[in-house]
Amino acid sequence: MFRTALIKATVGPVMRLIIRTRVEGIENIPGTGPVILAGNHLTFIDSMILPLVCDRTVHFIGKDEYVTGKGLKGRLMAWFFTGAGMIPVDRDGANGGVAALMTGRRILEEGKIFGIYPEGTRSPDGRLYRGRTGIARLTLMTGAPVVPFAMIGTDKLQPGGAGMPRPGRVTVRFGEPMEFSRYEGMDRDRYVLRAVTDSVMAEVMRLSGQEYVDMYATKAKAA
Repeated sequence: MFRTALIKATVGPVMRLIIRTRVEGIENIPGTGPVILAGNHLTFIDSMILPLVCDRTVHFIGKDEYVTGKGLKGRLMAWFFTGAGMIPVDRDGANGGVAALMTGRRILEEGKIFGIYPEGTRSPDGRLYRGRTGIARLTLMTGAPVVPFAMIGTDKLQPGGAGMPRPGRVTVRFGEPMEFSRYEGMDRDRYVLRAVTDSVMAEVMRLSGQEYVDMYATKAKAA
């Protein structure tokens, strides 16, 4: 907690000089208990902005390469992301998806916040893509509410997710908590998992104003 507070106190003001962030609906995040934050993913700096605008620590899965870089840049990235709540996981490994899911479950069962991008990767073109059902499994296994959120404008400040972001304005918009207790015990029903996931993505689309594409972003990138 001390390290998270230190990061917010040191990195936060620097980020605000570059990126003027408008935050809407932050009161929708419960002050205690497990919460899933689920939103769109436009560019790399999304994962820097989200922890800085939330009062509670947001734990999220990140590529292990974020904390294994060499030199000063690598050490600074490792310091920021681990302090901000990132848990490194080799998501490209054979069991990467299971490891990410079990890590999220553990965090939620500890009464903490878990942040997730249901698209699974950054949008290749600014549109919102089909969500993967891990988000549904997490809320049904743990009973944690889902607070949808939208990043708006971050892709304009850091096109392609590379390089230093340009100065500018972005909006982070949080929606009202969504709960799916009516589906308790149905976390292995693929139709239920898809319905829950699509409900969350519909709310993310409403908050972000993005065009929705009913295909996975990874498939769009491969094409």
